[in-house]
Amino acid sequence: MKNRDNWRPSKFVYRRGKLIASRDTEEVDAASRLMVDRVAAYYDVNLRRHARGRLVDLGCGKAPLYRAYADSVSEVTCVDWGNTSHENAYLDLECDLNKTLPFTDGAFDTVILSDVLEHIAQPEPLWAEISRILAPRGKVILNVPFYYSIHAGPYDYYRYTEFALRRFVEKSDLRLIQLESIGGAPEILADVFAKNVKRFPLIGSPLAVLAQWLTAGFTKTRFGRKVSRASGHSFPFGYFLIAEKPS
Repeated sequence: MKNRDNWRPSKFVYRRGKLIASRDTEEVDAASRLMVDRVAAYYDVNLRRHARGRLVDLGCGKAPLYRAYADSVSEVTCVDWGNTSHENAYLDLECDLNKTLPFTDGAFDTVILSDVLEHIAQPEPLWAEISRILAPRGKVILNVPFYYSIHAGPYDYYRYTEFALRRFVEKSDLRLIQLESIGGAPEILADVFAKNVKRFPLIGSPLAVLAQWLTAGFTKTRFGRKVSRASGHSFPFGYFLIAEKPS
């Protein structure tokens, strides 16, 4: 990873030992904190369990997850495309993720694909490439949004159901380890409200933050967790997935 010693937190930060969304609005919009918090929680737990060996971060941007996986892996390669809006200070290789990846078969033990798959115009070839560059028992770890606003246009192409994600895994000859919905109806309602109310001058951002904070508190209660999980089957906020290449 280029400039590893100069790495600085961006989208994700650690607070009280937990990975959360940055509260810096230059990194995470105030109306997007709830989604990023949810995503952070999944990576915080699962990178420690599953990341290992040689890792490639595809669509890395500012490598926001670096601190979460750095201690678990032996080598990090950061890859992104040239038309990204993010700073690429840590970029090792620039390439189009819609095309053949310039790596040998079995080159990596871990592939990270965070908030990237929805921006890939041709997802099937990328899945085939991920399977090819994974070593036996290597894992791909990713998240995608579902009920979520259009972002990074005009390169926001798809929203995937769990059935599409399962099909990608199966067709790529991988084995599904974990597939979970990230939140449900309460998170979606809060997110839609926050992104729309934020447009109002002065009161917009505080109301957006308040709505997400109240929803986060609600979903920590026993009843709130039940509502979020139950609704997540039909109204997923997003998905988190881990798949493994068989030995």
